[in-house]
Amino acid sequence: MNRIFIILLLIGSFYATEAKDGYEIKVSIEGFEQEELYLAYHYGDKQFIKDTTTVGQDGFFTFSGEESLDCGLYLIVLPPNNDIFQLLIDDDQHFEVKTAIDDMAGNMKIEDAKENETFYKYLQFLGEKSSRAKELRILKDSLEAGSAELEKVTTELSEVDKSVKDHQRKLVESNPGTLLAAIIKSSWEVNIPKELEGQDRYLYAKEHWFDNIDFSNPCLLRSPLIHSKTSYYLEKLTPRHPDSIILSIDRILEKSRANEEVFKYHLVTYLNEYAKSKIVGMDAVYVHIAEKYYASGQAPWTEQEQLEKIVDNAEKLKPLLIGKIAPEIKVPELDIEGTLLVKDDENEHKRFKVLAPVSLHEIESPYTIVYIWSPDCGHCKKAMPDVIKFYEEYRDKGVKLYAICHKNYKDTPSCAEFIKERPEMMTWLNLNDPYFRSRYPQLYDVKSTPQVYILDENKEIISKRIGADQLGEVMEQLMKMK
Repeated sequence: MNRIFIILLLIGSFYATEAKDGYEIKVSIEGFEQEELYLAYHYGDKQFIKDTTTVGQDGFFTFSGEESLDCGLYLIVLPPNNDIFQLLIDDDQHFEVKTAIDDMAGNMKIEDAKENETFYKYLQFLGEKSSRAKELRILKDSLEAGSAELEKVTTELSEVDKSVKDHQRKLVESNPGTLLAAIIKSSWEVNIPKELEGQDRYLYAKEHWFDNIDFSNPCLLRSPLIHSKTSYYLEKLTPRHPDSIILSIDRILEKSRANEEVFKYHLVTYLNEYAKSKIVGMDAVYVHIAEKYYASGQAPWTEQEQLEKIVDNAEKLKPLLIGKIAPEIKVPELDIEGTLLVKDDENEHKRFKVLAPVSLHEIESPYTIVYIWSPDCGHCKKAMPDVIKFYEEYRDKGVKLYAICHKNYKDTPSCAEFIKERPEMMTWLNLNDPYFRSRYPQLYDVKSTPQVYILDENKEIISKRIGADQLGEVMEQLMKMK
């Protein structure tokens, strides 16, 4: 009998555990009159709706699902104003929340979720200290410098700050391995030694910036903390130069290897960010990421077709990075008058006239502008007056324009007509490759027009893909630097 009884107990225990799978979060908000409520979560710098529910007859909004929620910092969102309060989602996913609309954090009561209970006691403590600190700062601003009262207020402010830090440390120490401890620790600033000054303070802060971030914890992805830390590191602590950004991204990715999801998040985020960056020269970061991580098989979640596109795109961009020697091309010069004379020929292969090919690398000039345009491109039409104005100002300052009309043999006449209507364009070198034999569209990755490349006397790319209205400003800076 005893053995049977033990077996029954084990079976009962098993089903009790099974019953706790998934999630069930019951929410009651006194004074909230809407009938719908949302459960959302952070992911990096974005928020997403996970679940929607309506109020039940018992007055509770119940969020539930058969599969457990991924751990992280979640949001209860109240329509229509999208007011929120936060919940920690970790191991405890079956609990009850009661609060009131007038002060949701202050009125918060949670049952069967110890970590959330601790979390809200902490938030309530912070609220009290923050309120007192605000009062003291207002009072401080009204006091005379050097007064005894000012000294007293300043001392109390320091004590408030110290009490918050002491409280945080105690929470972290008494709740090891919890999401709450990880979140609190992630919010800590770098403690820079007082004896350091100037550049040394900056270098210390940069070196120790991630000391309190646990990159092995994927729960932090579903909070705003890890993203805010890495973003600040890249945007504020890293010089805005591709080489520096590459070093910083490599550092973040190396730390992220501690967890597969964290690594994937950062790698995908940075690839996408620098693939669409409009900042001149930042395509070098994209090329680096694609070559070092994707081409080497470190992104196994990527579908083969997409992987090939990423790697192929990087291979096309690499020869066009700032600092590279521009690919040599020899594009025929367009015979404008000759083309206009034959543009109506019945044979479409005879409706144009071109002269000898012109070598880009053989142009002798301190600066060469490669300008690829199209007569039916709206942006090109809008930009051409700026190009004309720029060339009129800089043609006598050592600038030559290597302008390619991006049309094949069928539409070459439209190039000649466009130029003829704008006589100022005849002052520079006009080119057209009716059969694309020079392969300039492939070599210069021409996916749209207009395209701009600024080359120095050695045909090194020193700037590119800027607006025509920026040409004068950029050229002026380049000349001053030289």
